[in-house]
Formats: sequence, structure tokens, C-alpha cells
Amino acid sequence: MNSLKNKICKLIDENYDYTEEVADYIYENPELGFKEFKTNDYVKTKLDDLGISYESFDDVTGVKVTFDSGKSGASVAILAELDALSCSSHLDSDRYTGAVHACGHNVMVADILTIIKVFSEIKIMDSLSGKISFLIVPAEEYGDMDYRLNLIRDKIISYPTGKSEMINRGFFDDIDTCIMMHLMPGDKYLGIETGGNGFVAKKIEYKGLASHAASKPENGINALYAANLGLMAVNSIRETFKESACVRVHPVVSKGGDAMNVIPDDVQVETLVRANNIDEIESVNKKVNMAFAGGAISMGAEVSIQDTPGMLPLNVCDELIDLAKETALDFVDKDEINVYEPSKGSSDLGDVSSLMPAIEICIECVEGGLHTSDFRLYDKKKAYNFASKMLACMAIKLLVNDGLLVDQLLENYKPYFSCKRDYLDFMDKCFEKSTYKAEMYMKK
Repeated sequence: MNSLKNKICKLIDENYDYTEEVADYIYENPELGFKEFKTNDYVKTKLDDLGISYESFDDVTGVKVTFDSGKSGASVAILAELDALSCSSHLDSDRYTGAVHACGHNVMVADILTIIKVFSEIKIMDSLSGKISFLIVPAEEYGDMDYRLNLIRDKIISYPTGKSEMINRGFFDDIDTCIMMHLMPGDKYLGIETGGNGFVAKKIEYKGLASHAASKPENGINALYAANLGLMAVNSIRETFKESACVRVHPVVSKGGDAMNVIPDDVQVETLVRANNIDEIESVNKKVNMAFAGGAISMGAEVSIQDTPGMLPLNVCDELIDLAKETALDFVDKDEINVYEPSKGSSDLGDVSSLMPAIEICIECVEGGLHTSDFRLYDKKKAYNFASKMLACMAIKLLVNDGLLVDQLLENYKPYFSCKRDYLDFMDKCFEKSTYKAEMYMKK
């Protein structure tokens, strides 16, 4: 094991220029989720150059590479994400789309391609049993929703995030456990995620009746006032949210009216309902629906609430946390390792963890905030060399001894869903539209 690890780490060091070249190219060509066509083609070209076969799709981005030993054993996947995010205030954002890699997904892809290159050169599977897959998936960032919902309406995709769509398409069918890496602000070497919130996304549309706001206000039904009452009702029920569930509801008014002298008749609110477990997401979501409905009913208005599946809570098992710590100690002192409190944010890795053990390790090598205009990579050696070594060595440790550690993971891990079909049924249920009209509650 040690000689194999040393050989891998030496080659990763020698391929620093290759990693940097890939990371720089993707950084300079940022694309939003399910639009990563140039990035996807670039990844396939780099694999073609290496003579590596892969799976991909004609109608959506995403690439899968599998190294198969031909011997029975576990199946481990290393994940990376193709997409950038929208942050037009960042100096490096695309002038037309506002896209920028202010979350470091370009580094994820570069590290994975480097590991593929190194594993191919040393014929890694000659020393292991089972399989290692590399899944480079689209659309982790949750945004540009009109585009994604149009893709769903056109039956190009079924779900709005990349990993849920890849689960649906079978990318994860033969995988036992997943590991991935993310960049993070900080000055240590490694941070270990221990959990995270999931969410359902909501679009709330209030319909009133337009009228001149000065001469005939009595003839109107003010949709903005109905929305304000709905928002006040949401705030009024916050004390009923369980603190242990880390509930977060953070609405914005995305459309507030058309003109100052017209009673608003079309007002739109958007929000996410987050929590750290699925049952609480469903419970809070029902309360939020009733609060928004109450605003409409009290004003004699109508409200339509469109729910869309978001991401599921991230559940990380102790065995994978221990593996990350153990692997890091091969490279750094224990005071260079952070074990984070469960995140209040979300990642679609949570969807994967609802079916199998999964973990995200974080490399503390950026300054500024994630998704912000001051995001900047300050330590490329950590991002390229250390991160690649961590992922490669974690994968190797999972597969040695005929995948004994993975067998233990699967024996102890209790996924939320027993099978993919149950997961997809739940996601389908999250597409829900409900309408509440004041007249439904008026006595005739």
C-alpha cells in the first residue's frame, strides 16, 4: 500500500502543470448548470488524448470513466462538478452570462483528470479489486431555474440538479460509495463536512385585481399586500420550527408590481425551505404553504404555490469521516484538519447520501466567500497536489483488502431510501402545485 501511495503521489506532483492547465482553461470558460457544453467537450477531448474510454449523453452534459479490475470487490466513485455559478460582480465573470467559477468546480475537474491520468499510467487496477469510477456531473449550483424548468417541460431532463439527474440516468447504479472534494476558505489544509441541510424550492404567485391606485383603489385587490401578509405569517410561525432541525426559510419578492399608480395584481415571491432532515422539510413546507395561503385569503386574492425538488440533506457516516482524517494524517499534522459542524447550506451530494455512503472533503485554499465577488484561490499547491492525493489515496484505501472497508460501510450505513425507485418517487412527489382562492373560503 505504501509503495503504491508513494508512486501515485510522486506522479501527481509531476503532473502539476497538467492540473493547472486544465483548471485554468475551465476557469476561463465558465458555464452555468446544464449548459456546460464547452467544458464537457473539453473533458472528453482530454480523455480522448489519454486513450480513456467514457460514458456520456447526447442530450445533457456529464461524463463517467470506470476503471474495472475484472475482479469482484467494491465500487468506489470520485465525483467532480462541471458548472460555474452566476456572480456578475466578480472580476473574472463572463461578460455575457455572469458565470464564474467562484466555487472551485474547475479545480475539482482538473484534479479528477489528473488522477485518471496517473491511475492509467500505473495501471492501478492491477493492484486492486473492484472498480473505481470518476463521475464528472453537471448543475450542482441551484439557479437559472427558468432554463432548467424548460428542460424539464421539454423532457430533456427530469430533475433540476445534476446529481439527481445522473442518479435517474443510471450513473450511480453500480456505485457503492462516493467521495468528492470542494474548495473552502480557511488556512488549514483539510476540512471535513459532517452533514448539511436539504431544501425544497418554492415559487409563490399572488393574483389580485388591478385598478388605479389613486382614483379607484376600492376596485382593486392588492396582490402586494397579500404577499406582505403571507411573508408576515411565515415570520410569525418561525418559533414553531425545531432548532435541532436547523430550519431556514429565506424568501425574496422577485416581482412587486408594474407601476406605482396601479394596484399590483401580480406579485411573485421565491424561497427555499431548508432543514437537516427530510421529515422536517416536509412538515415546515406545509406550514409555509398555509402561511402564504392565509395572506391571499385575507385580502380576497388568489395564490398559486409551485414546489420544485431541490437537494436532500447530506448525511455523512463516521467511518468516512475517520477515513478522511486517517488519510490526511499521511500528509499533514492533526492540527491542520478541521472537522466542520453540519452545514446550514446545501449540496446535491445529499441526494447521493440518501442512497449510499458519501463524503465531501474540503481543501482550505481560498480567500473571500464562496459564491462572492472576492472569491480567490490563494494556494494552488493545496488545491492541485494535496487535494488530488487525498482523493486518490482515500479511493485506494476503500478498495484494498477486497473492499473490506466498503463492506463495513454498507453494513452499518442506513440510507434514507432503500432503492433508487423510492428516491425518484419522492423527487417526483416534490413537483407540486397548489392554488388557494379567497372565494373557496367565503360563505355564500
